[in-house]
Amino acid sequence: MSSQELHIVTGAFGYSGAHIAQKLLKQGIAVKTLTAHPDRPSALQGQIEAAPFDFDDPDALTRTLTGARVLYNTYWVRFDHGDSTHHKAVRNTKTLFESAKRAGVERVVHVSITKPSLDSPLPYFKGKAELEQTLEESGLSYEILRPTVLFGGRDVLINNIAWILRRFPFFGVAGNGSYRLQPIYADDLANLAIEGGQSRENRTRDAVGPEVFTFDELIRAVAEAIGVRARLVHMPRWMVLAASRALGLFVKDIILTGDEIDGLSSNLLLSDDAPTGRVVLTDWMRTHNAELGASYANELARHFQPPNSVLTAQH
Repeated sequence: MSSQELHIVTGAFGYSGAHIAQKLLKQGIAVKTLTAHPDRPSALQGQIEAAPFDFDDPDALTRTLTGARVLYNTYWVRFDHGDSTHHKAVRNTKTLFESAKRAGVERVVHVSITKPSLDSPLPYFKGKAELEQTLEESGLSYEILRPTVLFGGRDVLINNIAWILRRFPFFGVAGNGSYRLQPIYADDLANLAIEGGQSRENRTRDAVGPEVFTFDELIRAVAEAIGVRARLVHMPRWMVLAASRALGLFVKDIILTGDEIDGLSSNLLLSDDAPTGRVVLTDWMRTHNAELGASYANELARHFQPPNSVLTAQH
């Protein structure tokens, strides 16, 4: 690839976008990010150009995208919060795709979710399915990646499970804990995204790691890695949500939603296809056990607090 080539990554000052941007920079590719917080502190500040999303000004967004060969889209919302909703995220992403086409972007790599469905009662999975359909019908060259949950660095799920296990005498599990999930390493997802940016084939593939766990097995594996005892308490869904809300008041975050419990317990976070990620979670946890769960990864602080505010919810 030419060192003059420009790739755009949404959310490069965030989590998965940062992993993609860092790998692109190592390949000598110029990177620009679209972000809601151009001034947010990041290790990538000064290394890449940052521009606002400008979803309400498609012409400005088109100008920002002009000159880029590949767009990597990681933009989404995990849950509705204030005026940031799944419905709005779908609308904004459609604007992003339309602007990318007008700007002459050659290739779009879009991060979706495993098992999206237009018929899903869960807005997260329904919205992702709608966007896949929009991209497929757009005329843009595309790669759609469907990851499950990510691990590595300060991810939300695995890290915060460890954080809870380090600090509380028991861990509440909704239902029987037999539902399964298949985490993927964030760098593996980034590698798949960059590979997808180099391809010319329109394709959709799952981005999943080599290990499948029941939720109970995952909690016990995290506990073993950090050297604590896992005392699992199986609870009704409402009780887990109530406990999550109470803890959320303490850490100033939304720890878990009912939709997330429903998606997990419906076995939507695993794949029927062969693994596409390489890094084994249990191996990774053993080599990163000291940092795993040492501090809390706050979703609201990451996405909604002003860039220069104190992250009071980090513990």
